[in-house]
Amino acid sequence: MLLNGRVAIVTGAGGGLGRTHAMFLARQGAQVVVNDLTQDAADRVATEIVSEGFEAIAITASVTDEAAIAAMVRQTIDRWGRIDILVNNAGILRDKSFTKMSLDDFRMVVNVHLMGAAMSTKAVWDIMREQRYGRLVMTTSSSGLYGNFGQANYGAAKMALVGLMQTLALEGEKYNIRVNCLAPTAATGMTRGVLPDSSLALLDPSLVSPGLLALVHEDAPTRAILCAGAGHFSRAHVTLSRGQYIGAVPDAGEQVIRCWEEISDRTGDVVPGYGFAQAEREVASAQGEKCIKASP
Repeated sequence: MLLNGRVAIVTGAGGGLGRTHAMFLARQGAQVVVNDLTQDAADRVATEIVSEGFEAIAITASVTDEAAIAAMVRQTIDRWGRIDILVNNAGILRDKSFTKMSLDDFRMVVNVHLMGAAMSTKAVWDIMREQRYGRLVMTTSSSGLYGNFGQANYGAAKMALVGLMQTLALEGEKYNIRVNCLAPTAATGMTRGVLPDSSLALLDPSLVSPGLLALVHEDAPTRAILCAGAGHFSRAHVTLSRGQYIGAVPDAGEQVIRCWEEISDRTGDVVPGYGFAQAEREVASAQGEKCIKASP
């Protein structure tokens, strides 16, 4: 039980993937806060955990309600004295093609996924800094990493969570706060109607949750994007190609077009350790060999 004595909050844990996350963490020894919008749903999962001999409490709060999230954090501290793990799982879908999507639906999805995760993380951040220990998981998606038709709002929010993870991992490093992303594929209320029944049959949410252990245990990595579904696990990376230096030539725009294949060549691409690495590479390459091609 690698999480023995750790305290975990799982948002949106009243059903689906959140429920299996909460159950899994509890079975690994964590004391779990089951958060959900509705008390009945949160109570059912917390009761299920307790019936197996583990510890859990149910707390109702919307991740879009800053005061409610702050109250949940205070209640957790009052109960167990610390918060070690936060799994930002709560989410909604409002799928439509972009031309048919209202800006209200766009804002709503971004508010729940991105701002909800940011508010929940902000509520526990100083606690984790003071105790010099924290494990944060953002729930991203292949829709954000690679795009999906009809999910402009969802994809934008999910990719934004990768950016949030990247920066918080750097800021939290000296406080032993490790921040990672989980990109799940699971048969839940959010994916029914999106994936065919034959695929959903293989995508039991319980097959995703074990990936959490790698992201929240004592020696967890930081800044990892773990993709999980149907018992399969892989890593996604945001990479930077070696690129080409073109310089301040009169036809620089045309040269970018002509050198597109060289610029895009992934041979020797890297995963930057921080955002400024791009600028460092660009400045260093200014003394290098130019990619100049004659127009056809």
